[in-house]
Amino acid sequence: MPEGAPLPAANALAASSRAQLFDRALGAYLGLAIGDALGATVEFMTSREIRHQYGVHRDMVGGGWLRLKPGQVTDDTTMSLALGEALLQGQQQGRPFDVGLMAEAFVRWWRGKPVDCGNTCRRGIMRYLADGSVQGPPQPGDGGNGALMRNLPVALATLGAPECLEPVSIAQAHITHHHPLSDAATVAFGQMLHALLRHKEPQQALTTCKAIADHLVERFPKFRYQPYPGRATGYVVDTVQTVLHHFFATPGFEAAVVGTVNEGGDADTTGALAGMLAGALCGAQALPRRWLGKLERSTRMAITEQTSALLALALAA
Repeated sequence: MPEGAPLPAANALAASSRAQLFDRALGAYLGLAIGDALGATVEFMTSREIRHQYGVHRDMVGGGWLRLKPGQVTDDTTMSLALGEALLQGQQQGRPFDVGLMAEAFVRWWRGKPVDCGNTCRRGIMRYLADGSVQGPPQPGDGGNGALMRNLPVALATLGAPECLEPVSIAQAHITHHHPLSDAATVAFGQMLHALLRHKEPQQALTTCKAIADHLVERFPKFRYQPYPGRATGYVVDTVQTVLHHFFATPGFEAAVVGTVNEGGDADTTGALAGMLAGALCGAQALPRRWLGKLERSTRMAITEQTSALLALALAA
C-alpha cells in the first residue's frame, strides 16, 4: 500500500491484514502504557542517579515521585484514553473530530483527579473552562511534550483518512499547547505511526520513519538527534531527540524502552513515546510478558477496547 493512501474498507481487508493491523496498533497503545509505567519510577531523576539506585532500571516496580503502584500509568496514558473517548463520541454523535468534544474529554479527565497533570495542560483546560475557547494564543512556554504524548488515538482514528491526521492532531494539541515545535513533533510522530502500521515489512516501515524524522530535522534543525545531545526533559525538542535516538539506534522493543527511560528526566513521557513507536513496529504479541502482566488490568482492558473501536472508525472511513 503506498504511503499516504487510505486504508481499504473493512470488508476489503484480508483477515490476515486486519489481524496484523490490530496487533501493531495494540502494540503501539500497550507499548505507550508500558513505557509510561516503567519510566514513571525514574521521572525527574538524572541518568547518574538512576545508575546509582538501580544499575539499569528495567523492572516495573512503581514508586517514584508519584508513589505509584507497580504497573500504574500516568497522564501520558490516561490523557490518550480521554482523547480516544472523544474521537469515538464524535463518531457516535455525527460530530467527527470535534475539538469541543476533545476539550470536554480533557475536562472530565482533569476532574477525575489524575495522578499527574502538567502545568501547560492544566492551564489550557482552565482557559477552556473560563471562556470556552478551544485554542489559546501562541505561547513561547507551550513547547512542552503534552500534546505529543497523547496523540496516538488521533493517528489510529485517521488511518483511513490520512489527510485528516495533521489538522486533527493540531486541533487537539492547541487545546493546551500552541507552539510550532509542539505542532511539528505531534504531526511527525503521527506520520511515523501511520507508516509503522501500514507497511508490512518492518525495514520498509523504519526507512519511511527515518525519512519523516529527517524531514522534521530539515524543517526544524533544533530536533537534530544525531549525535544525541543527552537531554530528556519535558521540552518537546529534548523529548523528540531522546525518543528518536533510542528508537532508531536500539533494536528491539525492550532495549529501546529501557535505554530511553534510563536517560531519566521526563522518563514517563519519553518511555511512553519510545514504547509507542517500538510497539507499533513489533506488535502486541512481541511485547514482554513480564511487563504486560504488571500493567493494571483496567488499563489493559481500556486500551484493548479502544484500539479495536478506533480501528473500526478508521476502516469505516
